[in-house]
Amino acid sequence: MIRPMVGYAEDFPNGHNIRRHRHSSAQLIYAAAGVMTVSTEHGRWVVPPQRAVWVPARVTHAIRMTGMVQMRTLYLDAAALRAVPAGCCVVPVGPLLRELILRVIRFAQPYALDGPEARVVAVVLDEIAAARVTPLHLPMPKDRRLLAVTTRLLDDPADQRTLAAWSRSAGASARTLARLFRAETGMSFARWRQQARLLRALELLGGGAAVTTVALDLGYDSPSAFITMFRANLGTTPGRYFATVGDHRRS
Repeated sequence: MIRPMVGYAEDFPNGHNIRRHRHSSAQLIYAAAGVMTVSTEHGRWVVPPQRAVWVPARVTHAIRMTGMVQMRTLYLDAAALRAVPAGCCVVPVGPLLRELILRVIRFAQPYALDGPEARVVAVVLDEIAAARVTPLHLPMPKDRRLLAVTTRLLDDPADQRTLAAWSRSAGASARTLARLFRAETGMSFARWRQQARLLRALELLGGGAAVTTVALDLGYDSPSAFITMFRANLGTTPGRYFATVGDHRRS
């Protein structure tokens, strides 16, 4: 009999795509190395190293790999879940949760329900429930006019066109597009575009690109302007953000 938590480990090459699928179990998908981008009909979540994405049961999702990805996944039986996130979200993985994930992956199935493995599972659930959400989500609209804009911005985040300029190709006025952006994504157009650039930056940086290259590729006038945006959103510079990842990986 399969137990309430099962661990799974697999490595993927750069550019690998896992097509849309879903599971009857909830998942905690952890990036030990590399960057994963998880997509659902509601948005995208970028998962840098030492972060994980929570995917509830029966949520259809796809995953794209940037860099050599070491994916470590926990599958959780919904009946065992208590206070866990209701929707997809990215959470940090500190030293304790990281070691717990690696421990679960090594479990022999089926494990004793009154043994040490069951106690580890209980701690994992507590850690997931206590984890703070990291703002690495890009909500996606459903309106076809907004999708015409957002799809092209995802293809080219450096596009500097104003909402008024986009309105001419989207088939709606700038005022209508602005209203729809807030209604469907909870963000202004400018904030959505900045978030799209931030998440793309994490993918590129996680894949080994230089800060200067990323800044220019995303349409920033200078690396300093890009670093200012990055720090305002994530509380630190790109170098320190990924240096912290390296420290975790070595520990």
